[in-house]
Amino acid sequence: MTQEPTIFGVRHLSPAGSWHLLELLNRLKPDLVLVEGPSDLTDQLIHICAQETKPPIAIMAYSETVPIRTILYPFAVYSPEYQAIKWVYENQRACRFIDLPSSVFLAIQEKRAAIEAQQASEESGSGVVAVEPSVSVNKGIAELTGEDSQETFWERHFEHNQSSGAYLRGASEYGRQLREWRDEDPLDEAENLLREAYMKHQLELAIAEGYDPDKIVVVTGAYHVDGIRATTALSSEEISSLPAIPAQTTLMPYSYYRLSSRSGYGASNKAPAYYELLWESLNACKPEHTAYTYMARLAAYQRQAGHMVSAAEVIEAVRLSQTLAQMKGFTVPSLRDLRDSAVTCMGHGHFSEIALAVADTEIGTKLGSLPDGISRTSIQADFYRVLKELKLDKYKSTVAQTLELDLRENTRVKSEQTAFIDLWRSFFLHRLQMLGISFVRKQRIDQAKATWAETWTMQWSVEAEIQLVESALKGETVELATAFIFKERIEQSQTISEAAAIIADACMCGMPQSVQIATSALQKLAIDAASVKEIADTAHSLSIVIRYGSIRKLDYEALVPILQQLFFRACLIMADNCSCDNKAVTDIIAAMDLLNEVSNHHDFLDAQKWLDVLEELSNRDDINTKASGFATAILLERGIMDNQLLAVEVERRLSKGIPADLGASWFEGLALKNKYALIARLSLWEKLSEYLDTLDDQEFKRALVFLRRSFSHFSAKERSDIAENLGEVWGLNVQQVSDVLNRGTTEQEQTMLSELDDFDFGDI
Repeated sequence: MTQEPTIFGVRHLSPAGSWHLLELLNRLKPDLVLVEGPSDLTDQLIHICAQETKPPIAIMAYSETVPIRTILYPFAVYSPEYQAIKWVYENQRACRFIDLPSSVFLAIQEKRAAIEAQQASEESGSGVVAVEPSVSVNKGIAELTGEDSQETFWERHFEHNQSSGAYLRGASEYGRQLREWRDEDPLDEAENLLREAYMKHQLELAIAEGYDPDKIVVVTGAYHVDGIRATTALSSEEISSLPAIPAQTTLMPYSYYRLSSRSGYGASNKAPAYYELLWESLNACKPEHTAYTYMARLAAYQRQAGHMVSAAEVIEAVRLSQTLAQMKGFTVPSLRDLRDSAVTCMGHGHFSEIALAVADTEIGTKLGSLPDGISRTSIQADFYRVLKELKLDKYKSTVAQTLELDLRENTRVKSEQTAFIDLWRSFFLHRLQMLGISFVRKQRIDQAKATWAETWTMQWSVEAEIQLVESALKGETVELATAFIFKERIEQSQTISEAAAIIADACMCGMPQSVQIATSALQKLAIDAASVKEIADTAHSLSIVIRYGSIRKLDYEALVPILQQLFFRACLIMADNCSCDNKAVTDIIAAMDLLNEVSNHHDFLDAQKWLDVLEELSNRDDINTKASGFATAILLERGIMDNQLLAVEVERRLSKGIPADLGASWFEGLALKNKYALIARLSLWEKLSEYLDTLDDQEFKRALVFLRRSFSHFSAKERSDIAENLGEVWGLNVQQVSDVLNRGTTEQEQTMLSELDDFDFGDI
């Protein structure tokens, strides 16, 4: 009788597959187990089954060149491959991965991307639109079997079947029929044939080494069983000619969310946490217990969230799920049966009532872990070292958490590391953000605390680990990788605002060398001419750095003369820039606002020069009146203009001799700032009322455009205060005026306002 190896076809995340495979391994006690997985990753097997390793985990291979390409091989505790590897090491047998090397997989991925891009380009050029098959294999299986999905079909016929040998024979037959039925993409088909020929080569190589065929078990996807049996193995020459690109590998924690199909990687497992419940029940030889545990966990989540679920509802849900299964001819409820029953009995017919509980019970938030120092890139090792050093490791959770930082020195502790731990944390988190690591996200905070407080949202994901590994190409540590990014940005910067933004970011990251290099670049760029808006943006960025400098332990002295130079230049060119149209004035006003903020924060700037510019702008009639009005608003806010001077200016700007659009535009600029100071001046509203009374219909329409924009910046409370002023001016009931100002427009009024769209406003 010819001896043959046992080829055990599985679904890659199958509790029953693991259970039946372990039963077979314990019965056959093979000398060698060959597992589907990149053959160059066999050295990772010892780490996968280490005692401290807690699935879900994944092996990731990534290219050493850009664009970075990655491939992932995830394992849950109930993955047949993982259980096979554990059995091997517990029984001191041999184990290998036998699929194509990761370097070949990455090269194939690269070539496929190029082919698909070319095909897409050709189809786009020819006007051909690719059409998807009308019926997918999974949908076809569901329709043929009368189930809601292929997932439910598989669970009923494979996951709940404990008959000896049933899984081995059934999965093999399922894979064979799938090969016959599936209309495979030519690229997929070619890759699968290549993989199967390579795995056959690895199998024959093991036999040539002296392993008895009947003492070899191959664990592979059910789809590949017939392919491995029927194909001709690749020769050594053919293998040496396979394309390959330089690659690195790392073992990384994975998550149940990532395993679920909702994250984009389903691996035929939409409910990883539920399948772990099924795995536990199979190990207890009581698969029916899955229903009890599922319903109990849903109920516990609902109760914890404040939604009452009685024991009677739980019992009724279990009974209903069993009835639904029996109506289909099965004894154990499927996930679909369980969910439908839970919706009926706990959600009162509405899935939305238990949606969060279902997500928690079916998908879960479980995150795997690895022993320190195992199979990590240098940047990963540095990340985890700093995370632990800064006591941030507790935030490595799939549940979002908030971290409040106080960057000031904690004088109640002795060591500098502890006294400034929040500052060091801030540097670290800003560096991660600069690297694009999605683990951290900074929130906006109260302006009063802006210099010394930060709030961060922290939530771990597998994507964050992948992003971290990809950053290894930039540097061996988080700090070095961040420095590399700053170096690239500095080399590419062409404007003073870009250089200033780099300085600000480097300051936040606590990287003085990058600040120094960017400062040198800024000094060179500052020689060239720039717009007043760009100068203002740059000055504002530098101002923030200088204000934060002391608390972030940064020497900012080199930035002071640069800021002085830019501020002085802005003062010189501001008036000329204000001679602009109404489109350009928006940027000019934003620049004025930033420069005014900068002048308020630093004694080393020529504040009087800035005030002289504002007074000039406020008095001039030959510039954009909105800019002039805004300059007046700043002077009013800074206490330079008193009520008498304001009254004179209002009299001059809002008079019969001034075109309506110019007067209203000036008022719009005035109303952009310091609104309560304006509201408190009754004389202003008297003058505005008198001004409007002097306008004819055409002039009023022109003024209305600007006045509508002006009042759109006021809140309902502020409009009520204005109504009080106008009520006093007009001798009317204050509440009546307020109601008119704050109510919605009638249909007739809206029609009148819409007609303004067709009004000829000339060049305003």
